Amino acid sequence: MSGDNKDRKNTGGRPLSRRGFLAGAGIGAGLGAAGAVGADRFLGPRDGEPAGDGDSQTVPFNGEHQSGITTAQQERMYFVALDVATDSRDELRDLLRTWTVMARRMSQGLEAEPDGSVGVDRNAVATDTGEAVGLRPARLTVTVGFGPSLFDDRFGLAAARPEELEDLPHFAGDQINEEISRGDLCIQACADDPQVAVHAARVLTKAGSGLVTVKWAQLGFGRTASTSITQGTPRNLFGFKDGTANLKNEYTNLINEHVWVHDGSWMDGGSYLCARRIRMLLENWDRQTRREQEEVFGRTKDEGAPIGREHEEDPMPFNEWHGTDGPLIPAHAHSRLASAPANDGARMLRRGYNFVGGVDEYGHLDAGLFFIAFVASPRDDFIAVQSNLSHHDNMNEFVRYESSAIFACPPGLVDDDDWWGRGLFERAT
Repeated sequence: MSGDNKDRKNTGGRPLSRRGFLAGAGIGAGLGAAGAVGADRFLGPRDGEPAGDGDSQTVPFNGEHQSGITTAQQERMYFVALDVATDSRDELRDLLRTWTVMARRMSQGLEAEPDGSVGVDRNAVATDTGEAVGLRPARLTVTVGFGPSLFDDRFGLAAARPEELEDLPHFAGDQINEEISRGDLCIQACADDPQVAVHAARVLTKAGSGLVTVKWAQLGFGRTASTSITQGTPRNLFGFKDGTANLKNEYTNLINEHVWVHDGSWMDGGSYLCARRIRMLLENWDRQTRREQEEVFGRTKDEGAPIGREHEEDPMPFNEWHGTDGPLIPAHAHSRLASAPANDGARMLRRGYNFVGGVDEYGHLDAGLFFIAFVASPRDDFIAVQSNLSHHDNMNEFVRYESSAIFACPPGLVDDDDWWGRGLFERAT
């Protein structure tokens, strides 16, 4: 990645935190010693959340692009796909306006609406569910996207559907469950506290009661990628470092080319979100030797270095051979087949998460990777790579692709009067 522009983004801000709200309200006064310990735990840092004041806990909401894409990846994610139940264009537009206002407030550590939960009249239904009151913002980001099915005949948006916004094709080996695929809308809520992330998507869904219905949802923990050079490389449930070669937000030129849309349409400055729920067949994987596992990945399990090298960031020796035994990096290793050189320069920004959903009827873990990638061109930067992997990747023996979805995420918001989808609705007249 040498030679790329690596200017870092400022993620500062000075909003009032939820903790400040409770302190001002005097909550916790008069607690005994045992109660004080409980209050400190409730108001203090959560597991997985860096300590610090409210200023370091916020991500700017307004900007050229939506937050939650190139933002330094948080530790937790709650993803919700929804179908629109109303046929009213005006109701859909107004809901997006409401969502924008609520998400902007929550990203600042405030209730979704003023006095939305603890301050509401006791005889009124609360607009905010309240489970995030007292918690820090935890770098919450909320990212919204529009699925291909939103551009049917219901809302007069068909003429504005981007050419590349089509359902992802069926790839070799797919075992897609339609019940956990696709959707009219999506909400991606990411934070360093799972309760903050779930709260954000839950409140927005509640605000859309009668207008939208949840089609499916996925909770993710433990990021499986780094989106900033300030972050270390995490491990996935296979025990390997994941996303070493991922795009980073500091790689400005590559991000502009492979993540942001530049077409002069309402999507200009936006990005396409591609999601795949990948079940990992962990019981099979755990029976493999370390050497066999490393040959599947093309990297060592300890350091994450390319086979034949010492350090994670060492260049992949794609053209070196084991004498007469074959290439140093096996021909069907995941790292070789997923690389930019193997895909005509295609790249994507990954923001995946681990998941565990219990066990199946055989007592095997229902667990794996919820894969999310942001790309400027689904055709060139995602479909081409996934097609290559689906046909040749040795890792296919140990994974099962169970869901598929694509959403067009509009650009960011210029000011506090702007709202998600405004450009779309203004152009689709």
